[in-house]
Amino acid sequence: MGPKRLELLHEVAANSYDFGLLVNPTNENAEILQRAMDAAARSLGVQLHLLRASTEHDLDAAFAALARLRAGGLVIGGDAFFNSRYEQFGALSTRYSIPAVYQYRTFVTAGGLMSYGTEQEEWGRQLGIYTARILRGEKPDDLPVQQVTQIRLVINMRTAKALGLTVPLSLLGRADEVIE
Repeated sequence: MGPKRLELLHEVAANSYDFGLLVNPTNENAEILQRAMDAAARSLGVQLHLLRASTEHDLDAAFAALARLRAGGLVIGGDAFFNSRYEQFGALSTRYSIPAVYQYRTFVTAGGLMSYGTEQEEWGRQLGIYTARILRGEKPDDLPVQQVTQIRLVINMRTAKALGLTVPLSLLGRADEVIE
């Protein structure tokens, strides 16, 4: 979903050709995401700057570096370290005037511009169902592998206004939720 996030961000910042990708270098999937995002950036005709953060200090430094580049926005890679810092991301995005797209809605309610991904609550619901089945005696090896299939686009219009962005009507029309 990372490439789709870059595409959505490019729709909002259509006049920008420089974007950032923030990954945690300790995440084993960071390199896979980087390759997919590089391919997406080439297909969109934009430059993608890789930023790495694995500590709180790194996060501030990454936003500052992107602001110096005058990039049009930032795609936040999925990572447990990032997921617990949604309020910090909202504050950094505002402080450095950088529109960012995230994986989860919680980032958007904390001041992020938009999210495109699954809902954490849905993951929790499925986990509860599987736990109940195991507690009733089913063997974990016999349970089918399942994935969350509902993907949601959430846009925060207050953040868009604060960043001086005009969200295209075509994007607003595709949003599952618009926070006014």
